Amino acid sequence: MTEQQHQRPWHLERSVLPQHTDHAGVMWHGSYLAWLEEARVEALRQAGLAYSDLSERGLELPVVSLQIDYRQALLHGESIRLESWVLPQQGVKLPWRSVFIKADGSLAAEARVELVLVDLSQGPGQRRLLRKAPDDLRQALERLRQGPGSDSRVSL
Repeated sequence: MTEQQHQRPWHLERSVLPQHTDHAGVMWHGSYLAWLEEARVEALRQAGLAYSDLSERGLELPVVSLQIDYRQALLHGESIRLESWVLPQQGVKLPWRSVFIKADGSLAAEARVELVLVDLSQGPGQRRLLRKAPDDLRQALERLRQGPGSDSRVSL
């Protein structure tokens, strides 16, 4: 059993609305990206770390890699549960794995997103990739890896 299978996932519940779909009522691929972003920001918030607090400090977590494997179409009107796990850091990359689950429990799509930590505190022209997160952010990332329900909260 993998470490991820022992962790509880972060959840985001959504319904496929008309603005998420193409002319045929099938969820448009860009909507998956928006929900993945929303799931990450919401998991951070639930872990006690608002993304806006990171931004105020000049820290950002941009996406550097993204892969989505579509298994079956999501259709207008369907309810979806997005489950996400924060995986162990790989070098400078902070990987997340997410699955889109239909109401009947079937897998609709699977995604892997890799982020990096960038310091913009010196201005946009002075971007600096951080190889090591500040201590408080490292604690927040560990809380995210543990999944929801852990007692420790982190505030920045």
